[in-house]
Amino acid sequence: MTTGDRTGTSGLARDEWAIGPWATIALVGIAVAFVNATSGIIEHAGGHWTAPILWEGSSFAVMVAMAPAVGWAVRRWPFRRETLASSALIHFGLTIPFGLIHIVTIFVVREAAYWAVGARYGFFDDGVAIVTLYEWRKDVLVYAAFAATYAVFQRQLDHRGPERPDDSRIEVRDGAAAVFLAPADILFVEAAGNYVEFHTASGTHLVRGTLASWEARLTQRGFVRAHRSRLINRARITSIKPTPSGDVEIKLDDQRVLAGSRRYRGALESAPSA
Repeated sequence: MTTGDRTGTSGLARDEWAIGPWATIALVGIAVAFVNATSGIIEHAGGHWTAPILWEGSSFAVMVAMAPAVGWAVRRWPFRRETLASSALIHFGLTIPFGLIHIVTIFVVREAAYWAVGARYGFFDDGVAIVTLYEWRKDVLVYAAFAATYAVFQRQLDHRGPERPDDSRIEVRDGAAAVFLAPADILFVEAAGNYVEFHTASGTHLVRGTLASWEARLTQRGFVRAHRSRLINRARITSIKPTPSGDVEIKLDDQRVLAGSRRYRGALESAPSA
């Protein structure tokens, strides 16, 4: 199976997501690194001018390299109203590995650079715990800025106006063949490990990708999250029946019955039709 991880035939949404926020982060990062480095040169006039450039350059390079990972996390755990608290908690937890990678990498780069010229940097001279905490608190703010940047770009993609005629169908790749599906023909979309299954009345198409990435495209086409592993075409729902457990049974117009989670019940019942 191949990816099929784009909408229509142009792939613009995927390209904009991959390049737009990363380029914004890189440009802002260059400006911040330049200001910090020149400030360091001025404040440490007695030291060598290359030191502040090494400090800021190493930190900038690591941060920008990790930005796409933050973007992936935002797509995997988006900041939506019904899941805002849990998503925020997950992202806060992710600042720990984010910070550790940053700290370890700049430690190795800076110590190696100083060693190469016969000098000593002393990154952890004030204690591992103190230095780690000092750096991590800044990394939390950087992670938040990165996540906000990706979230803004995602929101812009989600709230675009009507799509162009050549985007009226969704391109997926089933094996070596490209299949073009009209959104109205898709009953529901379901996660299957590293793949996503597109269910239609005529069959199933297995596509490599994540449900979160497809949710960003399909929400504006009338699809609604009904379960952590399932999106349903709102226009194909004929009834929603609560169960004693608080979950729901969703009946489609082909008589198929799917389970819906209580977590998404409110959004499911209030979602507008396509």
